[in-house]
Amino acid sequence: MKSNLRYVLFILSLVFLYNCSEPGGEEPEPTVTTLAAQPATLLFEAAGGTKTISVTSNTVWSVSSSETWCTPSITSSKANASVTITADASYTTSKREALITISANDADDVFVSVTQEAYETDPKYADYIEPDNTDMRNITAFDLSQEMVAGWNLGNTLESLIITNGQLSGSETSWGNPVVTQTLIDSVKEAGFNAIRIPVSWSHKIEDESTYRISDSWKERVEEVVNYALTADMYVIMNIHWDGGWMDHPDNAHKEAINTKLAALWKQIAIHFRDYDDRLLFAGTNEVHVENDYGTPSAANVEVQNSFNQTFVNTVRATGGRNAYRHLVIQAFNTNIQHCVDFLIMPEDEIADKLFVEVHYYDPYDFTLQEGDGYTTQWGQNFAGSDVSSWGQEDWVDATFAKMKSSYNDQNIPVILGEFGAILRSDLTAGLEEHKQSRLDYLGYVTKAAKANGMIPFYWDSGYTGNNGTGIFNRNDGSQAFPEVVDILVKSAQ
Repeated sequence: MKSNLRYVLFILSLVFLYNCSEPGGEEPEPTVTTLAAQPATLLFEAAGGTKTISVTSNTVWSVSSSETWCTPSITSSKANASVTITADASYTTSKREALITISANDADDVFVSVTQEAYETDPKYADYIEPDNTDMRNITAFDLSQEMVAGWNLGNTLESLIITNGQLSGSETSWGNPVVTQTLIDSVKEAGFNAIRIPVSWSHKIEDESTYRISDSWKERVEEVVNYALTADMYVIMNIHWDGGWMDHPDNAHKEAINTKLAALWKQIAIHFRDYDDRLLFAGTNEVHVENDYGTPSAANVEVQNSFNQTFVNTVRATGGRNAYRHLVIQAFNTNIQHCVDFLIMPEDEIADKLFVEVHYYDPYDFTLQEGDGYTTQWGQNFAGSDVSSWGQEDWVDATFAKMKSSYNDQNIPVILGEFGAILRSDLTAGLEEHKQSRLDYLGYVTKAAKANGMIPFYWDSGYTGNNGTGIFNRNDGSQAFPEVVDILVKSAQ
């Protein structure tokens, strides 16, 4: 009985399978891919921001943007999902557009159009405004230089940056110094310095490499520090410093690119600080030279570096306002005194007698800066015959500085001695007291000689007060780390 039942069931299953495979039998309908997005358009203000689009679908899909300033929060998803669209702030003076594309297999692409309003420039920050001589006294650069007594460098601070795999980053504390305060600057002024040089790097704060746009927050921080000095009634020289070394290729192959970036940076800096009075001076560059080469420059090197000075002057003047009258500081090749006398060509300027020349002085190097083997610990006639360099003594200082006097100061072109100094070798196991006295002798003599030859001396303070440092103030509280050095610098400048 059981075998008959099995036979019947077997036959029925065969019939069922046969009927299912008969030609003309109904097959299941294929799934239709669906893909849609809402809204179809997005409008952003110039300030940028975020907006959301909703995607509905029954399959896997991808999303992309045609422009880098407009980015979706995800690149793909499945079924229904929300996508956040972020638009960067715009600083262009015309509207800009982007297209968001959503794609899936077996479906037509879906598009969301994005429009961003134009950036409306505050008239204060216009590229050019009419010249304004308010608070810009009708005095020459030479007359202004006579008001500067002793200068001090806020070194290794606003110019500090870090290079990692070719990428720039950092802040004012990156090289070990604390954040600058009004207390520190007040202490420098109270010590007798009435001028401050503020080295600044800008490239690590560029937000858009295509336009070289500098972060607003960085310009504002630099402005805070400038205001500390002006509040203390000091003269201020602000520059583009080493800045990662992008200017250290003064050759024809790099000339156009460097001048383009230099103009873009100085245009922004000049506009941001355009309303300041004549106590604020701009200095175009720093120690521009061929990277790792400190020898005599070629004719092409000199021509290109001179072009940087011209670009700087032209760019600042082109912003108008008080910048049409501002005193500007231009640099010699590597700020070297001999190169200055031999090669510097003063840039053309639409206003007369508003330019300073800047040089630096660290001779003899084996006494002032050299670390490791071969350095000397003493300097000057008081230590002749001891561990003294064979060059760079008093007669060298006098002869070298006299070149700047005859070539520039006697021609009513004032000179900024933008950097000088000598490290303190506090770890010496022998001759430390002689070294300290030699250092005082050196700093006093260089300062007096600079003033005697019409140069305004700015001591290089790195902030570091330990071995091989040049710091003379404690940056945390403004107290004097080495009152005897402060005293010799200030008194020698009188």
